[in-house]
Amino acid sequence: MSRIITGYRLLAARSQPRAGFTLIELLVVMVIIALLAALLLPALSMAKFRAQGIECMSNHRQLCLAWRMYSDDHRDELLYASEDPTNAATFGYAWITGTLNFNPANQSNWDPSLTVERSPMWIYCGNSLRIWKCPADTSFVVVNGQQKRRVRSMSMNVFLGGWGGNPYYFGTGYGWSNYKMYLRQSQLVYPGPSRIFVFLDMRQDSIDMGNFGTDMSGWPDQPASYGFYDLPGSYHGRAGGFSFADGHAEIHPWRDNRTMPPLVPEGYVADQFRSPDNPDVAWLQQHATRPVQ
Repeated sequence: MSRIITGYRLLAARSQPRAGFTLIELLVVMVIIALLAALLLPALSMAKFRAQGIECMSNHRQLCLAWRMYSDDHRDELLYASEDPTNAATFGYAWITGTLNFNPANQSNWDPSLTVERSPMWIYCGNSLRIWKCPADTSFVVVNGQQKRRVRSMSMNVFLGGWGGNPYYFGTGYGWSNYKMYLRQSQLVYPGPSRIFVFLDMRQDSIDMGNFGTDMSGWPDQPASYGFYDLPGSYHGRAGGFSFADGHAEIHPWRDNRTMPPLVPEGYVADQFRSPDNPDVAWLQQHATRPVQ
């Protein structure tokens, strides 16, 4: 009888549910999780991509509003796209001063108290440093072993005030002769504020002073002469952020690979070159200025 009971106990013990999983079961679960992640990650990446685009446009609109508010409070005058380095009197009338690079000794790269917070527009920005950058710009400068984010990714159309009011600081090349340098909001009626960009995102390896220069060579009907003086950003895939004088912002897609050469990490790209028949150059020219009437 005791043998029967003992045997029953052994059978009962063997029939109880075992604890844990087998290796095969764990592998199956891991494969399922990997498959789900592979399906979800592209959707999550696209959602992040779109969110950055929306935030970039919001930053552009707010910065452009601050630019317009300054003009409204200063007799319709436009801020300069850059200071004239040879004329100290122009520094207080440039939308931003300082030159960006990747030199850790250049404090203007990462210290907003020397640049952004001294801008004539700063009081109109709600003390927001965030709106001076595209959220997709992650460039930084290494200072004493620490990564410090650069203060801005946005630059201003050089035809809005030039270098301290001087359109020819770097000479009369690049097709700039005989093109309008806007100094007042009212002058933007030609061709209309919705057709002239104010700010754009620049590539981290092309941005330096506060302005973006559009090479006007060949405009409007000689595309063989097209080229670049500066290169626009493409932080949103093959597209970059812009704001316009009427206050609207957009993410503009680029069509030509020559507009987006490989990035030069922590250095400068060769951004002045001929680019015949490039439709992106034509678009920039169309939205930068107009011939002097």
